[in-house]
Amino acid sequence: MKKNTPTTTQTSLPVYIQISELLTREITAGLYAAGDRLPPEAELATKLGVAVGTLRKALSELESRGMLERRQGSGTYVRQNSSTSPLGKSVYEFFKLELPNGGGLPSAIVASFDKIDTPEAFQTSFSKKCYRVRRLRLLSGTPAALEEIYFDAAQHPKLKAEDLGVALYLFYKESLGFWIASAEDRVSLGITPDWTLGGFTPKAGEVCPRVERISRGSDGIIREYSVTWFDANVCRYVNRLK
Repeated sequence: MKKNTPTTTQTSLPVYIQISELLTREITAGLYAAGDRLPPEAELATKLGVAVGTLRKALSELESRGMLERRQGSGTYVRQNSSTSPLGKSVYEFFKLELPNGGGLPSAIVASFDKIDTPEAFQTSFSKKCYRVRRLRLLSGTPAALEEIYFDAAQHPKLKAEDLGVALYLFYKESLGFWIASAEDRVSLGITPDWTLGGFTPKAGEVCPRVERISRGSDGIIREYSVTWFDANVCRYVNRLK
């Protein structure tokens, strides 16, 4: 499969969903605690750089998830236990990298997208062919991590990079018919790969933190393997026990 030129930042999520996901990550990170009142809508919309109408749509989305409570004449408040949103409701439920001050909206730039022979390590889980995605992850526009992701090609043998969108887990659900229900992460030190993109500070061959992940669907089947190298000067890995 022909490689894609690494120039396009994926922004396929609607703006109101981007805002709701950003607020979800900030609430989960503790920037807004249970019982806190959010800033007035006009102030928050200005801070986030969106129209008030877009913000209200995002707030309604979070209210429907049970994360916020809107009180007439008083404002919008974070509900108790709001950080434990129902599985699958948040696009970035399993995204564990955060900016030092918490949260940050993920986006991505694709370095390459290839259909390859399944590596021997994955052959017990995948068919003979799989897809490999290499991309640069940004948090609120700042380069933060490199990702190398593998998933089986059997269900959809003719995918293109533009089919994936910004959130792969959402793509799996909407296009491949499964949702990632659990993941096992192994954190260690690794070496920045030679396909690194400009903007990622650790250079190829330099030591940086590394996360190896095995992701399973609700049926317990392994659906994805991934390796993430992240810049510890830009972000941190956070896994909260609930």
